[in-house]
Amino acid sequence: MVVHSNIHIPSESFPHWIWYAIECVMVLVVSLLASREITDSLEGLAPDVQNYIFMGIVGLLFLVWYIGIRGFVLKKRILQSRY
Repeated sequence: MVVHSNIHIPSESFPHWIWYAIECVMVLVVSLLASREITDSLEGLAPDVQNYIFMGIVGLLFLVWYIGIRGFVLKKRILQSRY
């Protein structure tokens, strides 16, 4: 058996950016499900107004996670260098 000294072993076994993509998808799914439940509880709205309320709640929950919870509570910046 031959041993090579020039082999590259990455510092992480999983690419770092994929964790951010997984987190983004999870936040979007939770925001969409919560917004659907909140919008369904409102009755007597026109469909166009209901769409605006739905997307507004999705955007609000998305921003609350990334700016409020992740930025101030968890102190993890999104666009910060790892090193």
